[in-house]
Amino acid sequence: MTLRYSVRARDGAARLGRLETAHGAIETPVFMPVGTAATVKAMTPEGLRETGAQIILGNTYHLMLRPTAERVAKLGGLHRFMNWPGPILTDSGGFQVMSLAQLNKVTEEGVTFQSHIDGARHALSPERSIEIQHLLDATITMQLDECVKLPADAKRVAEAMRLSLRWAERCRAAFRQREGYGLFGIVQGGTDAAMREESAKGLIATGFDGYAVGGLAVGETQAEMFATLDVTVPHLPQDRPRYLMGVGKPSDLVGAVQRGIDMFDCVMPTRSGRNGQAFTRRGTINIRNARHAEDPRPLDEHCRCPACRSYSRAYLHHLVRSDEILGAMLMTAHNLTYYQDLMIGMRAAIAEGRLAAFAADFHAGQAEGDVAALPDSGPG
Repeated sequence: MTLRYSVRARDGAARLGRLETAHGAIETPVFMPVGTAATVKAMTPEGLRETGAQIILGNTYHLMLRPTAERVAKLGGLHRFMNWPGPILTDSGGFQVMSLAQLNKVTEEGVTFQSHIDGARHALSPERSIEIQHLLDATITMQLDECVKLPADAKRVAEAMRLSLRWAERCRAAFRQREGYGLFGIVQGGTDAAMREESAKGLIATGFDGYAVGGLAVGETQAEMFATLDVTVPHLPQDRPRYLMGVGKPSDLVGAVQRGIDMFDCVMPTRSGRNGQAFTRRGTINIRNARHAEDPRPLDEHCRCPACRSYSRAYLHHLVRSDEILGAMLMTAHNLTYYQDLMIGMRAAIAEGRLAAFAADFHAGQAEGDVAALPDSGPG
């Protein structure tokens, strides 16, 4: 295969791994910040590196519409275009077509849709999705799949899963193998164990460099998501990375790593940061709340991010309430640093065989809640 993946330690179902790519090595478990339109919102590439990010995600749907994959290729590829020399994974665009585009129509050939930007009509086939990702110079390319929002009728879920399997074969045939580059298949099937097994076995028969679990974080509960992972992960190869798409909250990441997942992406840390929500070792903080208006303490005294090193809750409260751009930048940097530190902690725990204790400490800290408000710091 074209990517090299090795498992260096195990702790229960959890794995400490290393994925070697043309754009650098990735230590797993890993969280990938989402840079949908060739930028992680409110972050510079230099700031992203400081958080500990190893790999970021771009999106076929958005980049094919603007500025177009052909333009990115003309300018030297996505790595040069956005000044990120490290690995980049590109989502195939299937999820965005289903969720954002107007009047999309799915057929055996692919999907046709109207752009959410200007209403122009486009067609996205498995072959075209692979071509776009090749033009972008994606380190890891994702197959085109059909993602169904849950809950959904079992017949509809099965139809989408089997269509995705047929598209997977076409993606595999269209993908141009190069050393250090890879193609991932996507396991579908809703929360149905038999469908997930059928999807996994079909993808393995086709053969991929890695296997993603798709179709989750689309309306099901955390318990349903974990139950689906419990019946899906055992069917995936031991010698390939496993990627849970679009997930999630910090507790989702801890539970999924315990179930054998190696890779994650989610807009939650960046989107929440822009909306004034901070993830910390003691749970979630809404910096907009009046209790922070005169609080000189950092968001999290144990955090190494720029916001916590140099700025008070009071200042962050002021920035966010005033809709200042710096507020979004600092809060985003904090959240991404928290997510990366969570992954660093889990990697160390797996290496030392203490992931269960790490998870227990994590949940205890989250349950503890934020530090008490200072006297006369305003209502909570």
